[in-house]
Amino acid sequence: MKMLLMVECPNEPFNSLIKAGTVGEVIERILVSIKPEAVYFTEQDGRRGGIFLVDVQDSSDIPAFAEPFFLNFNATCKFRIVLSPEDLQKAGLETLGQKWASI
Repeated sequence: MKMLLMVECPNEPFNSLIKAGTVGEVIERILVSIKPEAVYFTEQDGRRGGIFLVDVQDSSDIPAFAEPFFLNFNATCKFRIVLSPEDLQKAGLETLGQKWASI
């Protein structure tokens, strides 16, 4: 299933990795490992952050996506399930509406 992995990094150890010239190498290793379909780096609540679209085959895969950020950046990670337009069409909203609508 497709999930958004939203990562928020505190200033440390990120600043130290920048000063050491190794932050790019660490980020590249993580990206090669998690193989995101899309990557966006952004600010989140005033901190460095990233949003990654990942394909999670099984819930037991989640640590493999989060641990690289936890261990290298002391980051906070949040996961959100996302649906493509095709997924939403398959969801059967009309049937659900008929079943659960209060009239």
